[in-house]
Amino acid sequence: MSEIIILFIGAIAAGLMGSLTGLGGGVIIIPLLTLGFGVPMHYAIGASLISVIGTSSGAAVAFVKEGFTNMRIGMFLEIATTAGAVSGALVSGFLNPNTIGIIFASILILTVLLNLKGKPDHQEELIKGSLADKLKLYGTFPDKDGLKHYASKNTIPGFLMMIFAGAMSGLLGIGSGALKVLAMDNMMKLPFKVSTTTSNFMIGVTAVAGALIYFQRGQIIPVIVAPVLIGVVVGSFIGSKTLMISKTKKLKVFFAIVITILSIYMMYNGVTKNFH
Repeated sequence: MSEIIILFIGAIAAGLMGSLTGLGGGVIIIPLLTLGFGVPMHYAIGASLISVIGTSSGAAVAFVKEGFTNMRIGMFLEIATTAGAVSGALVSGFLNPNTIGIIFASILILTVLLNLKGKPDHQEELIKGSLADKLKLYGTFPDKDGLKHYASKNTIPGFLMMIFAGAMSGLLGIGSGALKVLAMDNMMKLPFKVSTTTSNFMIGVTAVAGALIYFQRGQIIPVIVAPVLIGVVVGSFIGSKTLMISKTKKLKVFFAIVITILSIYMMYNGVTKNFH
């Protein structure tokens, strides 16, 4: 019983850190379960994917109501992320836990670097006859000056990047939000608010696709998943309220250092074959 309480408290901290940094709780949940509780890697990934579904669903509803999320772009790119997530989850069954640990640490460091980097804020005009025009990958979002119009660019490169983001989600049990935002910001040239909110909408669907594979393999254990899911949702809620009054830049730097240390420790454990 005491272990479940400790896990619940740890999950609250993971949800809090994840929401304040925008990295999601999965980046903390996997090290917490594998290094802190000795949970086998694949079971930790299964629990993390369930927590990603919970945190994404709550935030996604609010963003859709506010008019920032582009449902059409999100559903188009979900074809790529879902295919990637299923592929990643299937591949994970053949990989050694230590190999997954090394990949996880590498992606985590990349994610931290992308999160600290300044975000571009594009507002592109629609090109008539382009693939974005044909697929209707454009829209508007509310701003203090009224509705702003935008359109996506580089549809194919963005779609391919989403397959990779989905694969990392299914393989590692993380939301891969930073990779999704990278695809939409840097490649598809979408406004920052649109890319982040649409990414949040997509993360839950991607996680469901991966989680089904882990469930089918019997790697989602209720006694682990329940406290993790509830704790991460509670932590995310506290984080969303704290975000309004906190100095986010300092927090992001602090958490980036914490997550980098975790990444190095995960890498070390993977190399020395301490995962099981």
